[in-house]
Amino acid sequence: MARGAELAGERRPCGPVVAYFTSAKFLLYLGHALSTWGDRMWHFAVSVFLVELYGNSLLLTAVYGLVVAGSVLLLGAIIGDWVDKNSRLKVAQTSLVVQNASVILCGVILMIIFMYKTQLLTLYHGWLLTVCYILVITIANIANLASTATAITIQRDWIVVVAGEDRSRLADMNATIRRIDQLTNILAPMAVGQIMTFGSPMIGCGFISGWNLMSMCVEYLLLWKVYQKTPTLALKSARVEESELKQLNAKKESDVKPSEGVQLIVEKDVSGFEPPQEKEVGCAARMAEPFITFRDGWVAYYNQPVFLAGMGLAFLYMTVLGFDCITTGYAYTQGLSGSVLSLLMGASAVTGIMGTVAFTWLRRKCGLIRTGLISGVAQFACLVLCAISVFMPGSPMDLTVSPFADISARLFESEPLPTIASPEEVFATGMPNLLNGSTTPANSDPEMSPEPVPLISVSLLFAGVIAARVGLWSFDLTVTQLLQENVVESERGIINGVQNSMNYLLDLLHFIMVILAPNPEAFGVLVLISVSFVAMGHIMYFRFAQKSLGKQLFVCRTPDRKEVADSSPPGNTSTV
Repeated sequence: MARGAELAGERRPCGPVVAYFTSAKFLLYLGHALSTWGDRMWHFAVSVFLVELYGNSLLLTAVYGLVVAGSVLLLGAIIGDWVDKNSRLKVAQTSLVVQNASVILCGVILMIIFMYKTQLLTLYHGWLLTVCYILVITIANIANLASTATAITIQRDWIVVVAGEDRSRLADMNATIRRIDQLTNILAPMAVGQIMTFGSPMIGCGFISGWNLMSMCVEYLLLWKVYQKTPTLALKSARVEESELKQLNAKKESDVKPSEGVQLIVEKDVSGFEPPQEKEVGCAARMAEPFITFRDGWVAYYNQPVFLAGMGLAFLYMTVLGFDCITTGYAYTQGLSGSVLSLLMGASAVTGIMGTVAFTWLRRKCGLIRTGLISGVAQFACLVLCAISVFMPGSPMDLTVSPFADISARLFESEPLPTIASPEEVFATGMPNLLNGSTTPANSDPEMSPEPVPLISVSLLFAGVIAARVGLWSFDLTVTQLLQENVVESERGIINGVQNSMNYLLDLLHFIMVILAPNPEAFGVLVLISVSFVAMGHIMYFRFAQKSLGKQLFVCRTPDRKEVADSSPPGNTSTV
């Protein structure tokens, strides 16, 4: 007996570790990491593939970006409605299979194009190759829509159910998901980039297709395991029910045992359900259904108590102050090398992870809504550095130069469209000016090269952008959890679908803004406009917080885990 107790005591410390690695929470993290890694590799590689295929031109990449943004903008509410109307497991598995199958098919088509591009150019005067391009963009867009459905169902619904009624656990899970996103954003493109550099684009296509095939099988199994370990995932309230399930942060009316609570719901669903009489639906009604869903989704979004908070988050997408192709292109025009930019991107990932840590700490100390306020102030204060950089030495801003001068030159002087140099040309001649299309070598003759540009302005710009990531990601997590807690279960899909549409709309507007003013002399104006939109977004959030907390807005105190008043305004006014 004593020996048995000793052995049990020796094995006991491993128990919590094993329990954690087999828990639904860890399996959800693992599945999300695999999914995000594949997504980031594909999003990075597909743009490079399209540029490589179309003779180092940005045309196909621009068309792809426009199609993706427009599709999510128009179909976000419809995708969310589909998520709401079907069982959780069916939605997750269907979107997973469609997404990965689309990427695999795209990879195979791209491999064929790379192998037989010369022959395809001669067939039917090149129209067959054009059809292949259209096919690749269409299937890649389907993969992105399926990825959107996966993000909505896992990150906005499953995670809430797995967390249960523990809001602190939900906050920790949201923060962990964002940390995984930050790491994969940096590591996945680096990995596939090395494969494409030391191999070839065709090898890159094959690797991504193989990865998605294996990842799909593992993710499918992980989803099934999470579903089995969390029985409440099988219970989903329908929008047609008279009484909606209570929000996550609502107080319990009575203490009911978990098994009794489940039984009540099951009895309600089975015994109280009367199958509706089937009605014949006309062709016109079927055609109008997507438009009605689109309208109802936006109306429901507007009627949400967290509408202003969601709009505030969407406004943050209308900015050039991020590590995208626009900001990096501007950095190259100001003399920053690729190695320096890679270090800056790594620093931004670190500050983003710091933002997720700050979110969990602030939420425990000050509550969820006040965390959003503090995060907003921190982000805006850092972006003030970006606004100041516009007027510092080295800034190319020149208000005497028309922002439309570059467009006028192209239209009236028949200037050719800018192209991206191949990696070999970049290595030999230096980085081209990506922002205004100039291909002047960065390493030209020293006697002919202009004076070096002072780095004060660009240093302040990137210092502000990197520091602002702490507040940005903390604010993003705040609004994400507000949507999770305050949107009723039967509307989570459609509301988050509309939120994605709003984000894409503002993101699309920021690209249009750059297209209208692409020259470096106008970049300072774009920075000031971006800071203004960030300020407007946080003003919207401040108004939401003021409505929710009233006079208690600036009273910072440690909230109770199941406190109601701090995280939602009373009542849900959604009418859909």
